[in-house]
Amino acid sequence: MSAYVRRSAEIEGDFVVFLIGTHVNRWTDVRAWLPVFRAMPRMLAELARHPEMGMLKAHSGWMFGGPAVVQYWRSYEHLEAYARSAQAEHLPAWRAFNRAARTRPDSVGIFHETYRVSAGQWETIYGAMPEIGLLAASRAVDLSSGSTSATRIGARTTDAAPVEPVRE
Repeated sequence: MSAYVRRSAEIEGDFVVFLIGTHVNRWTDVRAWLPVFRAMPRMLAELARHPEMGMLKAHSGWMFGGPAVVQYWRSYEHLEAYARSAQAEHLPAWRAFNRAARTRPDSVGIFHETYRVSAGQWETIYGAMPEIGLLAASRAVDLSSGSTSATRIGARTTDAAPVEPVRE
């Protein structure tokens, strides 16, 4: 049996967490939501091919009642440049969605949330987990058994864990 490994993410500087997703309000209106569903994989593939665009990692799943993606970006400037680029997949998809939404205004909804994260103002822990989330978007570092959330985020210089850490 392998050891229980606790890791944390290590990333230099500020970064951005971007959540984007859809909610289908009328499943019978396939012509309204299918183009939205088809657009995201093209954008994610483009961003994976071009790391210089600034997306560090993306994870797709189900959130708030529909398909969604959590994305990690190097900066807000990278995210905005991609969103507004006439040469990238996003802008044509955005325009097409807005045109379709005028004729079918309540068939499918979209959302996004953007979080600018300042260096040192976050913390993570991944115990016996594959590389997901910020861990996959950054460098993984092993944690000592005494490491706590409060010490990792700088709320305390020393801290005793309220529970005994998992050991072999």
